[in-house]
Amino acid sequence: MPLLKSAALGLTALGLSLGLAASAQADQILPVTDLQFNTFNGTFTAPKDTFTASEPTGWSIGSVAQYSNLIFVGNQGSEGSSANGTYGVYGTFSNTVPAGYNFYQADGNPQYESTIMQTISGLTAGVTYDLSFQQAAGQQIGFSGPTTEQWLVFLGAGGIGVDCPTHSTSCSVTGTHDNIEEASPLMDTPSEGNVDWNNVDLTFTPTAADLNDGTAVLTFLAWGDGGSTVNQPPTVFLEGVNTTPVVPEPATLSVLGVGLLGLGVVMMRRRNKPGATAA
Repeated sequence: MPLLKSAALGLTALGLSLGLAASAQADQILPVTDLQFNTFNGTFTAPKDTFTASEPTGWSIGSVAQYSNLIFVGNQGSEGSSANGTYGVYGTFSNTVPAGYNFYQADGNPQYESTIMQTISGLTAGVTYDLSFQQAAGQQIGFSGPTTEQWLVFLGAGGIGVDCPTHSTSCSVTGTHDNIEEASPLMDTPSEGNVDWNNVDLTFTPTAADLNDGTAVLTFLAWGDGGSTVNQPPTVFLEGVNTTPVVPEPATLSVLGVGLLGLGVVMMRRRNKPGATAA
């Protein structure tokens, strides 16, 4: 019976640990669909094609470029390809997401791109949502000069666009009212070079003003050289817009470890006690 009592105490400690672990779970995942850009309403011609011809399922185009609309979809490894009216960038890239994922490519000069967006429903005000994806950058073949690139990501009422005044060398973002804005880490691309795929984790906590009956618009805007219109041009890549698996966070693992340690100590003391029996 003492052994059973010790085991019960250990299991209670474990149960407490698991309960605390459950309360320390990660934030909810932003429910984005067609995360791989590999299903289409239009016609996608490999290895790379225009976004407007392909029409990836669930995604739509926001603001329209002033000049050419240089946004594309491509197979992994085709970042340097100029097939089907697209353009390639210098260098090669590592494939760091599961096979079968395509990427989205956009010219970072706001005069040559459009936003892409997706309407997401089932959201709750005050809840924090996680969004993860991978980004990369490169310079169009035939150009030179260092550039910077990142993604500006918005969740809210939508309607994000850019304003590029005549005779100005820079643009600004418009329509940010009732939108949460997050920016991915800035990438510094060397002249005639690239920045390989790297992971991005963002969080959004919408308020009631950001939602319309639990619905919001997720918008991606490629932002090169701080919105400069100097056509070097910076090129931004996006892939693996995906949900992060819900796994125990470091704090959760610590609490769980305490519970397991407590169980082990109780059992060890029982075994080492003089005269202990297996009753």
